[in-house]
Amino acid sequence: MPCTTLLIGKKASYDGSTIVARNEDSGSGSFCPKRFVVVHPEEQPRHYVSKIAHLAIELPDNPERYTALPNAILDEGIWAEAGVNESNVSMSATETLTTNERVLGADPFVVYKPAQGTEGEEGYEPEVAGGIGEEDMVTIVLPYIKSAREGVKRLGALLEQYGTYEMNGIAFSDADEIWWLETVGGHHWIAKRVPDDAYVTMPNQLGIDAFDFDDAFGAQKDYLCSADMREFVEKNHLDLTLGDGLMNPRDAFGSHSDSDHVYNTPRAWAMQRFLNPHALKWDGPDADLTPEADDIPWSRVPERKLTIEDVKYALSLHYQGTPFDPYSRRGDERRGMYRPIGINRNSQLSVVQLRPYGPEACRAVQWIAFGSNVFNALVPFYTNVRTTPAYLEKTDAHVTTECFYWENRIIAALADAHFHDAAADVERYQEKVGGMGHAMLHETDAAVEKGTDDVQAVLEAANQKMADELKEETDALLSKVLFFASMGMKNSFSKDDM
Repeated sequence: MPCTTLLIGKKASYDGSTIVARNEDSGSGSFCPKRFVVVHPEEQPRHYVSKIAHLAIELPDNPERYTALPNAILDEGIWAEAGVNESNVSMSATETLTTNERVLGADPFVVYKPAQGTEGEEGYEPEVAGGIGEEDMVTIVLPYIKSAREGVKRLGALLEQYGTYEMNGIAFSDADEIWWLETVGGHHWIAKRVPDDAYVTMPNQLGIDAFDFDDAFGAQKDYLCSADMREFVEKNHLDLTLGDGLMNPRDAFGSHSDSDHVYNTPRAWAMQRFLNPHALKWDGPDADLTPEADDIPWSRVPERKLTIEDVKYALSLHYQGTPFDPYSRRGDERRGMYRPIGINRNSQLSVVQLRPYGPEACRAVQWIAFGSNVFNALVPFYTNVRTTPAYLEKTDAHVTTECFYWENRIIAALADAHFHDAAADVERYQEKVGGMGHAMLHETDAAVEKGTDDVQAVLEAANQKMADELKEETDALLSKVLFFASMGMKNSFSKDDM
């Protein structure tokens, strides 16, 4: 899926947390309703069969409970996307990446082939299963890992065994580390640890811009890869590095197409422009980096520590303060020329915050937003729970204001056409809900630290209270946006118009 990812190391975050954030966006011309759920061990499949690739995988018999954000309509599979397991390990999958022809020629994707002809008749060819993809990854990995590094190794082994039919980037985190894995062709992969003092921006392109084979096949402090990656690169002449420097995977495995310069790289530029405003000259004809630059770094040390609010703003960007903003009042011909981060087809934003302080029982928080990020709010929920609030869990194909996903969709559609009228109310809603979320965390953390016989009951009650207050505030915003939209209808008329 077309997505945008932001990763923040523990020394770059405001409170020492590791933070993994990703927008899941539906494909062009479609919406994909999402739910927030808890998957219990008894609900986890032991014999897993994918919808898209028809791949059958036997899974271990000891899964952990985990949160997930699956599709509400399962016609194309689960698409669990992001969650946290009982060991306070998180996974976000996936960021769709791009690759080049040399990679695909050397290691083609493992693509599903349907059966040909009629079984029992001459010329019949049985179906051939494809590899694993975004549909599958969280389900077959997250319940079985105890650390971020272990997540990389489990997924890497599955990729080597079964292959994949698409290029993807996947994030793993625990309270100490964040790892980023990128698939390479059908069976290969590389992974790099996010520097503790840095953030990473990922806009649907292969992102890692330096790879150390000596570390990957030695201490494995910061790099991991598939077992034959060095030989694969050498045999197929993929390393385009001049001299003795580290291999640049972007050049070796990635793409730099014209569409990348409109759809992908501008998003990395926008995020880094916001998070490091003084580091470079970002704007104008003599800018150090432009929205179409191929050398925007994978990671950067921020100018200050980054907050949850920074994450939400970055992953809602529509090029505010530039000529490219589709909502700009100026008639600049460049308006709307680049793909926004906050786009109409944002499905969900998951921000997993693994806090190193306080009891492990309430360490993990999953902040969630549904629908277009320009018009929604980011809300925290504890993950060490047995149930999730119905307002977020009960999504289906039925459009209703009793569901957080659909209510946000309605608000966005109304507010978009009346952006400047609704902007102040949307901003106040986002700030109020965010403040309520932080207050809920402070109150609940304190309650857990005081001691309780049933931590999960306390966390579930806090989540439900948060959902109830969220519903009240979202209803109020819908009422205000509906008013603006109604007053601006084309068929409006009054006696004063006569």
